[in-house]
Amino acid sequence: MHTSSLLLLLLLLVFAGAAHAAPPVGEKLTPEYYSQTCPRAERIIAEVVQSKQMANPTTAAGVLRVFFHDCFVSGCDASVLVASTSFEKSEQNAEINHSLPGDAFDAVVRAKLALELECPGVVSCADILALAARVLVTLTGGPRYPVPLGRKDSLSSSPTAPDKELPHSNFTVDKLIKMFGHKGFSVQELVALSGGHTLGFSHCKEFADRIYDFRGKPGSVDPTMNPVLTKGLQAACKEYLKDPTIAAFNDVMTPGKFDNMYFINLERGLGLLGTDQELWTDARTKPFVKLYASNATAFFDDFSRAIEKLSLYGVKTGADGEVRRRCDAYNHGPMPK
Repeated sequence: MHTSSLLLLLLLLVFAGAAHAAPPVGEKLTPEYYSQTCPRAERIIAEVVQSKQMANPTTAAGVLRVFFHDCFVSGCDASVLVASTSFEKSEQNAEINHSLPGDAFDAVVRAKLALELECPGVVSCADILALAARVLVTLTGGPRYPVPLGRKDSLSSSPTAPDKELPHSNFTVDKLIKMFGHKGFSVQELVALSGGHTLGFSHCKEFADRIYDFRGKPGSVDPTMNPVLTKGLQAACKEYLKDPTIAAFNDVMTPGKFDNMYFINLERGLGLLGTDQELWTDARTKPFVKLYASNATAFFDDFSRAIEKLSLYGVKTGADGEVRRRCDAYNHGPMPK
């Protein structure tokens, strides 16, 4: 065979192999994914979660948190929704996920039930969670961002991965930057996504060291926290060891509204978690905090881009996943390990 013919054959083989290679993450996802198979999907999800939010105003924060916990561990594949059984533990067994709110899971379950009546076996739980998060961000005053659809639900759920892969309230900014960077997110995207803390609350144990035992010194407080906030939290959390459900709003000024007050609060020493307040004191993150505190539009724009990127992280398509009939259980049991 002539050299030129051999080269041509090799090129053809290369292109043929590329044509059958696994598609890049997100390639098959499109906002119109259900336009033919379940055209009312988005409307149904919106109606269900809006009703849930009206009945339980903390639902928005809960769904947004569950969405983040899902996507950051093995990708946006509804693996966090899988319930544990006597035979198989799931992500819900991880300590960091013990405080995920039941209202958030209930919102997704209700939406799934409504969709199964409309178009059974079509809409994945992963897509329901992604759309529910967008609906609730917008409903509470935040931006409406694109949500490409077509995610499949996971075939496995690790009980150990969340504690390793999710940020903890005692992380330094340096550790946060490394963790987000490892997953392909920039410092600016880290700060923008942290703005999601404008909704919701944290349990007292997550920040007790800042108000009672700063740096291991009993009776000492974090000097970067506003003294008025410190006193208020000390009073509110005094029984937290007896009642671990006691909590405080992340945004003490506008806790139910998605806005840029979270960043304004950081400038005033009103950050609840140590990881939040350190975004203001670290030179790498402070410029973005200042930008978002002074410019709500910039925050909304950057948050939209960052959460859309997050929604595409590690998605499953084709045979890598399934469309669960129930969001809390696999169709045919977990994938063998």
